Amino acid sequence: MPATRETPLSRAEIERYSRQLVLPEVGPEGQRRLKASSALVVGAGGLGIPASVYLTAAGVGRIGIVDHDTIARSNLHRQTIYTEADIGKRKVEVAAKRLRETNPLVTVEAYDMMLDSSNATKVISGYDVVLDCTDNFPARYLVNDACVISGKPDVYASVFRFDGQAAVFDSRKGPCYRCLFPTPPPPESVQDCAVAGVLGVLPGIMGSIQAVQAVNILLAKGEPLVGRLVLFNATDMTFSELRFRKNPECPVCGEHPTVTKLIDYERFCGLRKPVSGSEVTPAQLKKMMDDGEKVVLLDVREPFEHEFGSLRGSRLIPLGELQNRVGELDKDAPIVAYCLVGNRSAVAVDILASKGFRARNLVGGLRAWADAVDPSVPVF
Repeated sequence: MPATRETPLSRAEIERYSRQLVLPEVGPEGQRRLKASSALVVGAGGLGIPASVYLTAAGVGRIGIVDHDTIARSNLHRQTIYTEADIGKRKVEVAAKRLRETNPLVTVEAYDMMLDSSNATKVISGYDVVLDCTDNFPARYLVNDACVISGKPDVYASVFRFDGQAAVFDSRKGPCYRCLFPTPPPPESVQDCAVAGVLGVLPGIMGSIQAVQAVNILLAKGEPLVGRLVLFNATDMTFSELRFRKNPECPVCGEHPTVTKLIDYERFCGLRKPVSGSEVTPAQLKKMMDDGEKVVLLDVREPFEHEFGSLRGSRLIPLGELQNRVGELDKDAPIVAYCLVGNRSAVAVDILASKGFRARNLVGGLRAWADAVDPSVPVF
């Protein structure tokens, strides 16, 4: 970070941050330090919004926010910076505008892009601290590895139903994300919040914890959660802590690292890219159906999702049960598998293909079908 003496505070800043300035742990020197600092928030969703709001309000001088998604109505119960009027707009554009309105004394940089192996190191290396506010395993491993390679602290949190967890992964001082989670879980076992659900207030709590950790790191105060995983349960309001150590054999931060550049994280997490001919678009599927082609529509979502809305005539076999129920399907019949957005059904197509079935994945899932073909289909 730049020398804080070269970063004076204006009268407006002194007034704005007065309640923070009187803290002995902050004071004018600490506030100048925050002003000279930068933080990158990866993900403008349930975790990223509260984290970025509090970093902006605290006076962190430069804040970057990365996301490639648009705002949906289902986001609004937990992503409180957005409104009904914002539905369909780009998340980073709306978030950046609101953050600048919250504190015009802070520079907010919006990255409307998907962070991947081709750009992550370049983006992350330009910031002092990184907040991992993503919601999937490929992104978490990507952010971790890019932070290790760039020598940046990775402030992590995740949420699931009523449970949250948080930690700081800093390979310069302790373990990284791979030390705690050396291998990703099987893709078919992973449920996102669209499937499992999440209490709306929970990401606000965990994102705020991320903001606290980032501020402490930038101030060089307190004891960051390095080597400590905090677990929070919202149903009984309990916090617990799990301590873990650096793995000397860790492939990215260990004594003899084998991962020295970013890799294909989709493949690493078992989410293989579809082979040629294994996908079908909503428009192509509609034409097949209009032409009277005999195709098995396979819904691999959970039963409660299927009840809310499905493609007419589709058969329900949840992804977690597919391995044991493939015998219920006709190997001679062409299959189109679908889920909400196409991720679970892509895994289903891999499973079916490995067992000799002719299966294709509906690109974009039921949500894309509703957008492109039949808006009357409820999307849940």
